[in-house]
Amino acid sequence: MRQRADQRRRPTPPLTWKVLGVAAATGLLIVLAAWWAGPSLFGVPAVAEMRTVEATVTLPADCSNPNAAETVRFEFGGETRNGTLNGCGHDQDERVDIAVPSEAPESGLIDVQLASTALGTTDLRRPVGLVLLVLSCAAGGMYAYLVARGPRRTVALL
Repeated sequence: MRQRADQRRRPTPPLTWKVLGVAAATGLLIVLAAWWAGPSLFGVPAVAEMRTVEATVTLPADCSNPNAAETVRFEFGGETRNGTLNGCGHDQDERVDIAVPSEAPESGLIDVQLASTALGTTDLRRPVGLVLLVLSCAAGGMYAYLVARGPRRTVALL
């Protein structure tokens, strides 16, 4: 007598607290390892040290240019320096606050930015990345449980 395939199957193991505890502890260890890996894991770049100084726009740029850059003059390290400001729309001799890299070159134009802007990304990437990591750990654990459980027997309704 030949047994049907669904009768030969082993019974589904119950979902116990030990199984859930191991899955939760593994997920927690993954999240803690990601947290300790640092900001670089989720794409937050290291921020360079900047000093804020007041500058005068010496060569304004029209905002109709796609890569508009203005030339500014400012005092930095006791010297009058010139820099390139990635921006547009300022008037000749307008005073603006700029951020200058602390390790600026000794000569030539310095690339500067407006002091009210920041390069890089906001700190929102880190918590969002960790939440997505937690959700992926939970989804992976559920998938592993479903694979270990095997297919369910369907019952035909009459």
